[in-house]
Amino acid sequence: MKASYNDQRAILEVQLLDDQLASLVKREAGMPETVALNSTVIKRNNVRDLRIAAETERADVKRELARAEGDVEQIVTRIQRDEARLNSGTGTPKELEQTQHELVTLGLRRAELEEAELTIMVQVEGITARINELTAEEEKLAVEIADLEIKRENALTVIIDERNIVAGKRESAAAPIAQELKDLYAKLAADNNGNGAALLVGNECKGCHLTINTTEVARIATLPAEEVVRCEQCRCILVRG
Repeated sequence: MKASYNDQRAILEVQLLDDQLASLVKREAGMPETVALNSTVIKRNNVRDLRIAAETERADVKRELARAEGDVEQIVTRIQRDEARLNSGTGTPKELEQTQHELVTLGLRRAELEEAELTIMVQVEGITARINELTAEEEKLAVEIADLEIKRENALTVIIDERNIVAGKRESAAAPIAQELKDLYAKLAADNNGNGAALLVGNECKGCHLTINTTEVARIATLPAEEVVRCEQCRCILVRG
């Protein structure tokens, strides 16, 4: 394949600009703002999950508290009923004595239930305090996320602007190149991790940085400038200096 020396130099310039574009893509993917944002979002999501779990736990404990309160209320109702019977003096002495014993038993049971109720109430308070702490932490992380999103957008804008400039230079550099050479370069770059053309310096290909054997270097030196040379190792277009 033949191509003017100017086109070969131009395709090398295209390669350099493509390298810059690839570097900008890599820079965008590894922006520290994005890394920090992703890390903070994960933290926020973990805190949110803990808060939701705590709220679910509190709802369960509150139902348990409601049952305990209902049990206490039933005991209190029975105590009030028995006290009213004793105060009225209605019934035989034996019945009144049994009522008195029942009051003692109910009083003990009431004390047990109220203690259990108090324990559950303390548990609810503890869970609520934990929910409040998690909510505050979640809100703090949300503020950090909003700030990081702004920083990421600002950093991304800088990269996009640079990319647009480089893309414009690439378009200008590629425009006058013969289509056949551009097609070859595009195919080689696609097959070789973006490396389609490289400068030949001495006996070294600057694309793969491997040494070309002496015989091949001598052969290349005899070729006309319009002859498109390929690296034996990486197969990219070798542009002679």
